[in-house]
Amino acid sequence: MVEQCYHRNEQPVPAQTEVFGALNELMGERDVVINAAGSMPGDLQCLWRATTPEQYHLEYAFSCMGYEIPAAMGVKMAVGDSAEVVAIVGDGTYQMLPMEIATMVAEGIKVIIVLLQNHGYASIGALSESRGSQRFGTKYRMRNDSTGRLDGGLIPFDLAANAASWGADVLTCDGIAEFRENYLKAAASDRLTVLYIETTLYGPHPPGSAWWDVPVPQVSTLESTQVASAEYEAEKRAQRHYL
Repeated sequence: MVEQCYHRNEQPVPAQTEVFGALNELMGERDVVINAAGSMPGDLQCLWRATTPEQYHLEYAFSCMGYEIPAAMGVKMAVGDSAEVVAIVGDGTYQMLPMEIATMVAEGIKVIIVLLQNHGYASIGALSESRGSQRFGTKYRMRNDSTGRLDGGLIPFDLAANAASWGADVLTCDGIAEFRENYLKAAASDRLTVLYIETTLYGPHPPGSAWWDVPVPQVSTLESTQVASAEYEAEKRAQRHYL
């Protein structure tokens, strides 16, 4: 299953699991991967093959969006030049706390930031869809003048340009092959480098077996919510309380 998630056909753009696979194969055993929020911690917990305890640095407690970039600064100060420090952030998390890039540039602290752009919130969007709410408000879309909904074109923000504006070197990656090439360039550099790559919002992700108790409205005009509500009631009857 790990191999299937790591080596997919990347059509039309790679899944985030393919990026993880490339990193897992490229990073040294003392290098440190950092992540915190969204769908990534679950994927990494299932898939990452850590060769040493210090290679795997994740925050699980509150899915703390914005943790990764300042955490990379702290970890790099701790390990020094003996290891590469790689922070993986989604476009949602990146927007929470990018300004510490400027701090690291000013202080000459070299890390690698992998910025995945999927134009939305993958984790909460998938949860919304599974609970019948059709990913409402979880995609970066313009307001549609004809429908009044957020289903227009992509919001025209440029996170690669934003990262460059903080002083980072930015390498845009068109697919996994170029990502691998650019990672080697970033590792050889002595400057903070952002690897920017477009990924799909929809996975696939490694299969999960846990059930998440997320109540669904009992009354709705949406058929998808009605179906999800009936599924929730059926699933809840099998719920076991351990405490």
